Amino acid sequence: QFLKQLGIHPDWQFVDVYGMEPELLSMVPRPVCAVLLLFPITEKYETFRTEEEERIKAKGQDVKSSVYFIKQTINNACGTIGLIHAIANNRDKMNFETNSSLKKFLEDSLSMTPEERAKYLETYEAIRVTHESSAHEGQTEAPSIDEKVDLHFIALVNVGGHLYELDGRKPFPINHGETSDDSFLEDAIEVCKKFMERDPEELRFNAIALSAA
Repeated sequence: QFLKQLGIHPDWQFVDVYGMEPELLSMVPRPVCAVLLLFPITEKYETFRTEEEERIKAKGQDVKSSVYFIKQTINNACGTIGLIHAIANNRDKMNFETNSSLKKFLEDSLSMTPEERAKYLETYEAIRVTHESSAHEGQTEAPSIDEKVDLHFIALVNVGGHLYELDGRKPFPINHGETSDDSFLEDAIEVCKKFMERDPEELRFNAIALSAA
């Protein structure tokens, strides 16, 4: 529904990943070109995030210039940012309608920095309105206001044979190593499992795949 509103032909669709075991992964239609992970931001995760950032800044990492990355400056827009990351890094596979608001946004913002893209999105009515009208539609229930938990979306994509984690709250993409079109779903799920292992008491994890329809 969301993809249609943004002017993308329905030859790709978001499908639920019901579990991380091989037989459940085999139910996901292939090929898969992106995985979105919804997870809770907890103290454990924030500690890990800070350490990870320091480690990468010290050691460095290889990130291809063709990776499309956008910072998140709008509150509660992580689903939209995740979606933009998923589509933008697979734009060669997507069929856009001529008047697609997302296509225009991507074309306009290609040469921008991640920060400039975030600023542009703040003013880009067409995508923001679509996001607000379908926020968390079909997803797990949004947490109630008084719950002290923040659920957050990240995107996992394959760019040039490397698996990248794209999170608008982080300063840069995270390169998780090599992958291929055939092994991408399994490789992405291995990254998701690491998130779950860091917070074993937590149950609020949800993965969806951008799959061929």
